[in-house]
Amino acid sequence: MINSIDLKLTAVSTDIKRIGAGALVLGVVKGTDGPVLVASPFSAKVTDTLQDSLAALNITGAADELVRLPAVAETKAQLLAFAGLGSFEESTLTEEALRRAAGSATRQLKGVSTVLFALPAATLEQASAVAEGIALGAYSFNSHRSTPETKSPLGEAIIATAASADKGLTAALKRAAILGRAVRATRDLVNVAPNVLYPETFAQEVKDSVKNQPLKVTVFDEKKLDKDGYGGLMGVGGGSVRKPRMVKIEYTPAKATKHLALVGKGITFDTGGISIKPAANMHAMKCDMAGAATVFQSIVAMAELALPIKVTGWLCLAENMPGGGATRPGDVISIFGGKTVEVLNTDAEGRLVMADGLVAASAEKPDALIDVATLTGAQMVALGLRTAGVMGDSVLRDAVVTAANKAGEAAWGMPLPEELRPSIDSQVADLANIGERMGGMMTAAVFLNEFVGEVNGTKIPWAHVDIAGPAFNEQAPYGYTHKNGTGSSVRTLVALAEEMSSAR
Repeated sequence: MINSIDLKLTAVSTDIKRIGAGALVLGVVKGTDGPVLVASPFSAKVTDTLQDSLAALNITGAADELVRLPAVAETKAQLLAFAGLGSFEESTLTEEALRRAAGSATRQLKGVSTVLFALPAATLEQASAVAEGIALGAYSFNSHRSTPETKSPLGEAIIATAASADKGLTAALKRAAILGRAVRATRDLVNVAPNVLYPETFAQEVKDSVKNQPLKVTVFDEKKLDKDGYGGLMGVGGGSVRKPRMVKIEYTPAKATKHLALVGKGITFDTGGISIKPAANMHAMKCDMAGAATVFQSIVAMAELALPIKVTGWLCLAENMPGGGATRPGDVISIFGGKTVEVLNTDAEGRLVMADGLVAASAEKPDALIDVATLTGAQMVALGLRTAGVMGDSVLRDAVVTAANKAGEAAWGMPLPEELRPSIDSQVADLANIGERMGGMMTAAVFLNEFVGEVNGTKIPWAHVDIAGPAFNEQAPYGYTHKNGTGSSVRTLVALAEEMSSAR
């Protein structure tokens, strides 16, 4: 299922005259007076000639623009590729702009085996951003094709940078490669057809793919889940012939001083159950396991980076189908730990399996608890298709948003209004699984909050990340983001773990 490419990332100085490549990528910004070629590795004469040609060739510097030209005498590259960096002055270019331009060029240069990147990369941070963009852009999904695409993703990237002698560059390139591989693997899992990826096969994929990693994997099958009272998973998965699973992933480095717990929603296909969804676009509901894939690959990346922090992941895997054993509207189920929930809508299923995971994770008394889920359509109504909503403990919530901003992923902190809590009261059980429709993203988070545990009478710091929009891109590709699975929030979780492990 996971077919991540082997991408080679290296760096050289800005003297590139003798370096051969299939293409040389140059950066163009959309200046106030027209397009401007930036960080040119060529002589002043050649640079001026290229600069004078930009407007005549309709090169604007707009983001996602890529224009190919024959190579010039001062390079051994076979062609030049002018990549748009967007509306920036060279001095104000952001790392995310570089990340997106490098990723966009990589994505559009599929079929070219080796590419030399001469984008603005004067500092270690800029070179790292370019490397990350390349690693995120080099992707394709061919698992279900009888004949793979003829154009393969980029296999080797060379980054021209003034920071080539920086002692931290080797580690930065390694980190970029690890992050890229984790994001691409997450995309693979999201893109796999639901008749291939379901709870049992997802659990097996986790076990098989981490055999060489310092990770411990425990799989709870339906017998274990039923015996121990995981009523959320058993209730949601009851209508399917493919029974639910809980997968626990443990990364426990010797010198860890903090414990981060991660819970991921893994609904491998969501029909809505008895409260069935409309047929239109239901095929995209294979992406409803993106939270579990994100948690899984984030932990793999943390282990590969050898971060000094204990991380435990809980993947809540079920298929929501309207079979004879399916939960009915009006049924009452008992979540792991004993709290009861009246199911008023079986299409509000993600919060039920996540409740099981939150209780289980809380029992181990972590220092911080984060759940990631494609949880509500209301998230997209509130924040659009590219921005994740983050709710929960204000300190941890803000730390997650800060980590997302650092990683280049869009996230926005949202409140948990106290007036929403009464709306999930039930007349027959402890809680109902739906409540106030207005602000539904926050209502779902208020429900999840009921299952976050305490340590010595104090609530465990918790944050809920709703990635319903950002996890799956049904529109045109952009930057380093391809169509379908995106790998959203992997980089955010890794950045947060790095920050937690370095804080004293």
